[in-house]
Amino acid sequence: MHDFSDELAHLASQSLLRTRRVVDGPQGPLLMVEGRQMLSFCSNDYLGLARHPEIVAAGIAGLQQYGMGAGASALISGHSTAHEKLEEELARFVGLPAALSFSSGYMANLGVIGALVGTGDTVVVDRLAHASLIDGARLSGASLKVFPHNDVARLAQVLARCPVGRRLVVTDAVFSMDGDLAPLAELAAVCAQHDAWLLVDDAHGLGVLGPHGGGSLAQAEVRSPHVLCMGTLGKAAGVAGAFVAGEASLIAWITQRARTYMFTTAHPPALAVATSASLALMARDDWRRERLRELAAQLRQGLAGLPWALLPSSTAIQPLIVGDNAAARALAAALRDRGIWVPAICPPTVPKGSARLRISLSAVHTPEQVDQLTAALQSLAEEGAHA
Repeated sequence: MHDFSDELAHLASQSLLRTRRVVDGPQGPLLMVEGRQMLSFCSNDYLGLARHPEIVAAGIAGLQQYGMGAGASALISGHSTAHEKLEEELARFVGLPAALSFSSGYMANLGVIGALVGTGDTVVVDRLAHASLIDGARLSGASLKVFPHNDVARLAQVLARCPVGRRLVVTDAVFSMDGDLAPLAELAAVCAQHDAWLLVDDAHGLGVLGPHGGGSLAQAEVRSPHVLCMGTLGKAAGVAGAFVAGEASLIAWITQRARTYMFTTAHPPALAVATSASLALMARDDWRRERLRELAAQLRQGLAGLPWALLPSSTAIQPLIVGDNAAARALAAALRDRGIWVPAICPPTVPKGSARLRISLSAVHTPEQVDQLTAALQSLAEEGAHA
């Protein structure tokens, strides 16, 4: 039997071997990592809700009411009143008629794409789309086409040449490795012109962008029967799971055909209760989104003039391009030596030659903590850590 030792050694030699670090305690700016306290800029807990006492209390109340497991798939007996209430709230939160819950964003994207298209149809994917969107397109059996990142004109050309059949365009709303935004209004207009659906993965925009955190589509003022929104709940919402929202007939069809929804046990009802509490907090606490904007501006000012390029981003995701895999990992290790945890992201997650530090901000970071990070990177630059 093949044991993959040589392949693992090759990954290590290319600085591409991934490792897990064990975290103790709840998420927050300060984490206990393998017995050492670290200042973390790793988490997607953008609004600082993962340990919020109101969400924790709601989860405990949900456990007391429903127990732990859902017991069955949603289409058998696993769909509780808590799930039903949450789906109604999710639809209202993003301003769309209906919503359907999934166990994760990955499962949502695989299930939705497979429900909408198949053999004889076409999926058109932004070149920098998330892996789950690409995998969903491949697994659907539809023809897969790629358009250059955020290039609306090229997308229109691709759609114009598509053969007869259903057409689905898929894109991130906020691109998770670059932090930039998709031109959603323009994409939606092109899709409407070519009778194509647009599936928007708003994993990193939900709760952070738009009025009261309603997401990227709300911020772009996009509302169309051609558009579906997929949102994840393990990032800004601070809980777990995902959903897709759109026109009622589309959601009804996805309910009948999404295999990743049909053939999995429903997520715990207590999680649905906790998520309902999170939605209320996200809508209420506009100060969290304002704090994120302030911290991003502070960070960008503090990193100006460094030898590493900071990609243009107005979001909580701030990528610092290093280039070489080993150099990126060395820079991350030097920060860890100073008690700061920022992940090094290398291929295949990002294109070859664009290894980076992915700095993730949270509304519960303090200005002093951001200053600590910028001062450490400035010191490392002066010491020649970029060489």
